[in-house]
Amino acid sequence: MKNKTLVIGASEHPARYANKAIHALLQKGHEVIGLSKQKGQVESVEIQTEVSANLKVDTVTLYINPQHQKHYTTFLIELNPRRVIFNPGTENPDLQHQLDKARIETLNACTLVLLATDQY
Repeated sequence: MKNKTLVIGASEHPARYANKAIHALLQKGHEVIGLSKQKGQVESVEIQTEVSANLKVDTVTLYINPQHQKHYTTFLIELNPRRVIFNPGTENPDLQHQLDKARIETLNACTLVLLATDQY
């Protein structure tokens, strides 16, 4: 099993990029945790409405817009993942600055592209 990824904004809806990312991460052998406002299930991944900041997570990939990210700032800093990926449409210079100060790597990138090109 590869590194653990937390998908914030996880969705059961197949047309959503967060859903596509969960499928792609699983296909590449990554352990995935889904976090969203609503519980659900994508393949073997249970979408939770809250997770502990004590989790050992390598990567967080964001699928929520900047207005909704404010709720997660403290959580992300406490979680202290190696990196946070801001997928297209989620870019947030303020949050990125705070994460940079906490020495958490940030990327403006597409998780699906990174996986497809073996750059994940």
